[in-house]
Amino acid sequence: MTYSWRITDVTRAARARIAVARLSTAHGVSTLDRARITAALSTHLRQCLTKGGAWLVTLSAVAAPRGEHHLHVRVVPEGEPLIAPAPPWQMSVPCAAPHTAAVGGSVPEDRATLAEALLGADEDTAAVLGKLAEQEELVAFHREELHQTNQGVLALHAELDSAGRAQREAFAAEHAARQEAESARRRLTFLADASAVLTASLDQDEIVRRLPELLVPQYARSVDVWLFENDAARHRSAPRPAAAVRAARTGRPQYAAEAPGGLPGVEDRPPSALAPGSPMLCVPLRIRRATLGVLTLSPPGARWDPDDAVMLLEFTRRASIALDNARRFEHNRDIAETLQRALLTELSAPPRLRLAARYLPATHGLNIGGDWYDAFRQPDGSLITVVGDVTGHGLHAAVMMSQLRTALRAYAVDNASPGQLLTRLHDFLHHLQPDLYATAVIARFRPGDPTLTWAAAGHPPPVLRTGDGSARALDAKPGAMLGIPLRQDIADHTERLPPGSTLALYTDGLVERRGLGIDPGIDRLAATLAGFTAAELDQDLDAAADRILRPMLSDSEGDDDVCMLLCHVREDEGT
Repeated sequence: MTYSWRITDVTRAARARIAVARLSTAHGVSTLDRARITAALSTHLRQCLTKGGAWLVTLSAVAAPRGEHHLHVRVVPEGEPLIAPAPPWQMSVPCAAPHTAAVGGSVPEDRATLAEALLGADEDTAAVLGKLAEQEELVAFHREELHQTNQGVLALHAELDSAGRAQREAFAAEHAARQEAESARRRLTFLADASAVLTASLDQDEIVRRLPELLVPQYARSVDVWLFENDAARHRSAPRPAAAVRAARTGRPQYAAEAPGGLPGVEDRPPSALAPGSPMLCVPLRIRRATLGVLTLSPPGARWDPDDAVMLLEFTRRASIALDNARRFEHNRDIAETLQRALLTELSAPPRLRLAARYLPATHGLNIGGDWYDAFRQPDGSLITVVGDVTGHGLHAAVMMSQLRTALRAYAVDNASPGQLLTRLHDFLHHLQPDLYATAVIARFRPGDPTLTWAAAGHPPPVLRTGDGSARALDAKPGAMLGIPLRQDIADHTERLPPGSTLALYTDGLVERRGLGIDPGIDRLAATLAGFTAAELDQDLDAAADRILRPMLSDSEGDDDVCMLLCHVREDEGT
């Protein structure tokens, strides 16, 4: 069903609006849609009246294929077809169903109808305003809800920000703790490594040389070591910083700089006149109550970290101990070597026999005092030659060596054989020093007798070069070491000595090398001895001894002393 109205003035426009409102109500259009369509129609009709002319308003109810129903309102200029492809204005609203009751499309021209239409329009407006109020309340509710949500979000953001700051602070604290732990680990590692380096040497000059190598450039830009003993020995008159002199006098560390250092355990002093622009830390090298010298350092940067300064004080303490150990070692070494050399025998031999001896102290470690040689006459005219080695080193070994030497000479007055002498020495050492042991080899030469008698106790075998130029080790079974807790009778061995023969007695320092054992060294000694002619040995046995030592010690590390005794039977005289 289609309704139409011709609009030429405002009265007709109002009647058309009233009719559209009444028909919309009859077709079940909702109040909101009814108010929407009538308000839109009124607005458009006002525009049409402003333009002038006649306009045609049509209202039609249409059933859609899916069962949906709509009211269509169109406004077109009069004279145009009702079905236009693009009308100036049209609007559709859903409705319940096309109305079949007789509802007219004309509106009577009386005041009651107009009043009723006005009231109906107000009712629609009131309904719309009610809906609007409901929407406003809903909007206000959602706005409040949104506000509360925003407040919660802001509070959550604040909590997250606070948690983030706390986490960042925790991370920063953890990072700082890790750095501090790493710095402490680095300092402890440095101290451990430096201590190992300093204590590995017993040479005072080497320790002093290593101090700058250890400290520069990580902990110091420059290092000066002032040792009082060396300074006095060399008569040095170079000026020393006032802080170093004060450290030497007071025994307390001094820090000389323009600004106080605030270093733990260190006294602050004015800057040094020798280097006013450079801070310096002067630490005394103290051991017990004595001051060995002063270690003067300049910082690697502007100044030292307090923890680094504490570490440097500990480093200096350990360096002091290493220097004191080196001084004590050198003192004991000198005493032991002096005693050792004082006890070595001035060799004298019968006309038919030549002797040459060499003693070389160890160049590394306190391995002095254990090796010895001797040669002396027995009452029957026999010549006793001996080479021995006391276990242990230093003064104690040197003293025990002197006691064994004296005991051997005393036991030899009754013309005892080499085996008997070693047996007596074994008993003597076992009862005198149960925890000390020794090795020895004794050879006896009788006047007019071409037979050599010898015996060994735990000692490397003698090497014999015979007159025909061949050399070999005398490998007869020796006795056990002297002083071990068992009873033993050490046997004698004999060997014929033709003219031109040479017997070499020696200690293990000549032939033994670490990792190789002793046998290769004995073979080298035999080969070296076989390389001499009888004439060379006859003419200069001392030179031959030197020529033997040079190749034999070319691969030695110098960590053990060496003793060698050569006994040569002259070829032109015989025995």
